[in-house]
Amino acid sequence: MATFLYKLGRLAFRRRHFVALIWVALLTLAGVGAASAPTAASSSFSIPGTEAQKAFDLLEERVPEASADGASAKVVFKAPDGEKVTDPANKADIEKTVAALKSGSDEVARADSPFATKTVSKDGSTAYATVSYKVTSMELTEDSRDALEKTTDEARESGLTVEVGGDALQAMPETGATEIIGIAVAAVVLVITFGSLIAAGLPLLTALIGVGIGVSSITALASALDLGTTTSTLAMMIGLAVGIDYALFIVSRYRGELADGREREEAAGRAVGTAGSAVVFAGLTVVIALVGLAVVNIPMLTKMGFAAAGTVVIAVLIALTLIPALLGYAGKKVKPTGEKSKVLGGGRKKDAAADAAEEKQPKDNLGTRWARFVVRRPLTVLLVGVIGLGAAALPVSSLELGLPDDGSQPTSTTQRKAYDLVSDGFGPGFNGPLMTVADLKGSDDPKAAAGQIRKTISGLDDVLSVAPPVINKAGDTAIISVVPSSKPSGIETENLVHAIRDAGADIKSDTGASVMVTGTTAMNIDVSEKLNDALLPYLALVVGLAFLLLIVVFRSVLVPLKAALGFLLSVLAALGAVVAVFQWGWLGSVFGVEQTGPIMSMMPIFMVGVVFGLAMDYEVFLVTRMREAYVHGERPGQAIVTGFRHGARVVSAAAVIMIAVFAGFIGSTEQMVKMIGFGLAIAVFFDAFIVRMALVPAVLALLGKKAWWLPRWLDRALPNVDVEGEGLRDLDAAGKRGRGDDDRELERV
Repeated sequence: MATFLYKLGRLAFRRRHFVALIWVALLTLAGVGAASAPTAASSSFSIPGTEAQKAFDLLEERVPEASADGASAKVVFKAPDGEKVTDPANKADIEKTVAALKSGSDEVARADSPFATKTVSKDGSTAYATVSYKVTSMELTEDSRDALEKTTDEARESGLTVEVGGDALQAMPETGATEIIGIAVAAVVLVITFGSLIAAGLPLLTALIGVGIGVSSITALASALDLGTTTSTLAMMIGLAVGIDYALFIVSRYRGELADGREREEAAGRAVGTAGSAVVFAGLTVVIALVGLAVVNIPMLTKMGFAAAGTVVIAVLIALTLIPALLGYAGKKVKPTGEKSKVLGGGRKKDAAADAAEEKQPKDNLGTRWARFVVRRPLTVLLVGVIGLGAAALPVSSLELGLPDDGSQPTSTTQRKAYDLVSDGFGPGFNGPLMTVADLKGSDDPKAAAGQIRKTISGLDDVLSVAPPVINKAGDTAIISVVPSSKPSGIETENLVHAIRDAGADIKSDTGASVMVTGTTAMNIDVSEKLNDALLPYLALVVGLAFLLLIVVFRSVLVPLKAALGFLLSVLAALGAVVAVFQWGWLGSVFGVEQTGPIMSMMPIFMVGVVFGLAMDYEVFLVTRMREAYVHGERPGQAIVTGFRHGARVVSAAAVIMIAVFAGFIGSTEQMVKMIGFGLAIAVFFDAFIVRMALVPAVLALLGKKAWWLPRWLDRALPNVDVEGEGLRDLDAAGKRGRGDDDRELERV
């Protein structure tokens, strides 16, 4: 592989006009496709195989007018102090508002007056009207949203407090200025790392090109593939991070090759042949982790994983081709390692004797000194690191999973205000009523069966009220609304859902009717359980495949094993930090967490997938330099120091950049995006600076030569991918083929 990538790098350097033209054409094509593509009208959320989804499908088949999966709005009215909503003037204003809601949009299926549905609080201070739409929240047009907002604004002029809950006003998340700050931090780190504005600009430029192609392609295909807004957000988050990192690895190695006295074209080939091999395998681990999300069998999560994986593939291809092409354009403006540009204080002449001494004895940097310390005190460093990460992981024992509802929205939003008004006026359970669907086809007396179902549910714990059954015209399906006593995200509500489903077996044997529970609350519970059940199989698949891949890369059994165990430590510690901030509220004000609550149910499996792939980036890049030094004859301890001399600065810079990019998403208005940004940022910090920079060299120092042990039979069976670039040394030694021949051969391929 190293030899092929070496030829590719040199070809891209020499044919830079052609390579740059290809990528500009792809960016233009993706941009035009995104601009001309129809707006993504739907982003359906389905969970195949769950009871909640089966009930939705049944309702869509038999009671389509119910619009079970349609958008809804809960318009809450609160009378001024000392008044009641039932007062004639207030009642008239509410009835007028409901009529305006009903006629405000063709997409409205029905709008029920609180006085008809008796949704008025006992003290008469609060009432709410339910507006149901014919389409999902993502299909809802802006005109319908505007009509809803305009009508409620007019209702406020009468003196009533009017707030709107539900998903009808669901908007695209805003990431805020912190995302731009994250990119700015990345730029500063790159300038400090390279000592050159040109060299620092290349990774940023190529990462933005890659993200532009990836996100534009997602936008262009969003309507056809039913992709949601979160899909492009994740792709942008991952694409920026890995795009900058991979380019950083290539440019850093290129500067190192220049410092060794190689010509620029040769240096570009060497950089792609060595660091490029690490980039390919690091990218493969990320792709495996993201594509592996398909095992969860939640279409939305699968699409997010595939879209982000596609962006990673683009980042790898750009690093291997566009970076050497741009290095060709930059020419002498990209300096060898150790030299700075004139703008940043470089360009001063050095004494020839000093140059010779420096070439003979490389100057120790912070990474070298740290590596020597770890090699001398491996057990101490290992214990401190493991104990520290273990302490950070302790909050995981209190982890509560769920999906966010309006109760987790910022207190300034109308959705949160509506949620609080309903909780105060009626009880928290009214914010998340359960929809019980009864299939009456197998019953001899459908009406009696529906009545029996209502009576059985009324006798369960944590039930506040059960509405009379609503039976469809065919008489084969009934909908029964159940209001729990506890809030939608509470454990009591989850227990009630299971209790109704458990009671369904007895109901079917007595009446022949099947009972299913659905609705937003039940759907959230089913999603959480499905994700929890899939976590271990997913972990086994992703870690297992990556373990095999790393055995091929490192030609060792213990090094990949150590990499996987270190990752588990870092991801548990990161989850512990997420629990402490978002569930317990520690430092919540610092990160803009206005409301604590359960951790998003997809967070553990999502972090396992993304963080594993990203963690292997640093593992591959850092340890391949150690492996390279060991293969070329250095002692195990010295190989660790050599690996840190060449890789620690780059890996540290890459980690800081990735942390900055992820942290930029903490400023999002969407709780899910905020939580993902924080979780990924803290996970990269733990993994890069504690696991890879401390635990990895400590374990390798303790193992010595055993770290690189591989059974002979396995050594013979594994393909030789030559990540260390041994083939390039053979190429130098042989010297039988000219560079032009190599280029012509590659062009024919």
